[in-house]
Amino acid sequence: MPYQIRKAAVLGAGVMGAAIAAHLANVGVPSLLLDILPITTAETQSSRASDVAVVDNNNVPPGAKDRDIMARKGLNSAMFARPAAFFNSKAEKLVTVGNVEDDLHKLGEVDWIIEAVIEQLDIKQALYEKLETVITPATIITSNTSGLPAHMLTEGRSPTFRRNFLITHFFNPVRYMRLLEVVPDVDTDPALLEFMRQFATEVLGKGVVLCKDTPNFIANRLGVYGMLSTIRRALDESYSISEVDAILGPSMGRPKSAVFRTADLSGLDTSAHVADNLYENVPNDEQRETFRVPQIIRELIRRGWLGEKSGQGFYKRVKNPGEESTILELNLETLEYVPQQKVHYPSLGAARGIDDPAQRMLVVLDGDDRASQLARDDR
Repeated sequence: MPYQIRKAAVLGAGVMGAAIAAHLANVGVPSLLLDILPITTAETQSSRASDVAVVDNNNVPPGAKDRDIMARKGLNSAMFARPAAFFNSKAEKLVTVGNVEDDLHKLGEVDWIIEAVIEQLDIKQALYEKLETVITPATIITSNTSGLPAHMLTEGRSPTFRRNFLITHFFNPVRYMRLLEVVPDVDTDPALLEFMRQFATEVLGKGVVLCKDTPNFIANRLGVYGMLSTIRRALDESYSISEVDAILGPSMGRPKSAVFRTADLSGLDTSAHVADNLYENVPNDEQRETFRVPQIIRELIRRGWLGEKSGQGFYKRVKNPGEESTILELNLETLEYVPQQKVHYPSLGAARGIDDPAQRMLVVLDGDDRASQLARDDR
């Protein structure tokens, strides 16, 4: 079957869903951005009025605005995201917001549906059951799941659905992160797999990695393992957040976001979902206990301190009137926010002026201070 993508739909207007819609717009692909209905129209009308006023690029009746407000909020967040999700402000006009109740029938008009709803298997499966009532035999369906196996997602679906299904796992921020994990199901049409690989590479500008259908695939399995093991080390040996990110950032060939800042960007709830999924689905893995989420992360999630999307997590940005914002860091012992520490270690100082990443890493690894000790044990 020949495949094509002229119009898409993104189901779920959270951080990732809205960013995916924005990236599609950046490359000229129009999309529907659909989310659930608000809990109560009256409550949403009063508490979310500012969102409706800001994002008003769709000519819809006032009543529909209330019902589409969850998707409007997601689009609004993408419009003002930093770093910018849209290439320019004109691209946002290619995104049309709606909701999965009123606009489900419109999905029969799109070539590609990207599901980006909450990481709960039953919710995704219930949505797929609804999709089967409106999609065509040529509709491509993909999930942005960060680790749920494809064969579990498609359980109970028709042969046509399974043939046209695969996982396309984007990374945040979508516009800038080149990696795209593509995971076929056992019944995925090989022609579709090749088409999506080519489309993602040549149109979306992604570096595609084909993954086996194993829990959390490749990047998240490695990334969450590294993040959780490092956080435990920081807690056990009293390293501060600033220390860890200074040691395990550019000095060790990594981005400035290093460990804790990367966790904030990913979302602590998302990271916990990934870890919980791994812990449940790899019962015989010798490193299974590493995926047990530390209590401090559970507590931050309970407080709603989820990272970048909630305004605070391991770091918190405080806006100062008429001045630049101040970045605070979380004290891992007291759970209070404190000014960021200046981190000074001889090994980091010696590595700072070296351009070659490999040489920088060797200088840090060969040192005899606490920075070198953490770097050696983190490899």
